[in-house]
Amino acid sequence: MDLSVLRRKVGTAALVGFRRIPGPLKRTLVRAGTPSYTVGAVCLVEHDGEVLLLWQPHRLGWSLPGGLLGRGEEPEDAVRREVREEVGLDIEPGDPIAVGVHASTQQIDVIYRVRVAERPQVALATEARKARWWSPAELTETDHETRRILELAGSVDHEPAPGRLVEEAS
Repeated sequence: MDLSVLRRKVGTAALVGFRRIPGPLKRTLVRAGTPSYTVGAVCLVEHDGEVLLLWQPHRLGWSLPGGLLGRGEEPEDAVRREVREEVGLDIEPGDPIAVGVHASTQQIDVIYRVRVAERPQVALATEARKARWWSPAELTETDHETRRILELAGSVDHEPAPGRLVEEAS
């Protein structure tokens, strides 16, 4: 028997066996064999080409309003909660403008954008010490995560590259 045929048969048998495992045990096995990721949701609150950023003691430089999702929390609920907690604004986040998956740091960023016609009055919570509107081009003092998010958000105005077939499977 050809080795590729044997691999395919063993793979099929493994998948059929896996399908028969009870759901809770199946989820436990998948979680044990896959990497865990931290998921955060952030919001670019924009006005007139500038973005609202915060200075927080636990971050190295200016950062966007947002934070980690709680267990079972949806990203839009998390970003709504974090923006309210950090700057006192109630937002309707809409759909995410981008999602960054960073395998090297095992982080996922769900990025929202809220454009405002007038600059809202912010009420800083205990985490944030300062709030300031910045043009992304002028912003120099940010942490790595914020720079990565701003770069990703800046690229969404471009047409995505189309997918293509590189080579047929043999």
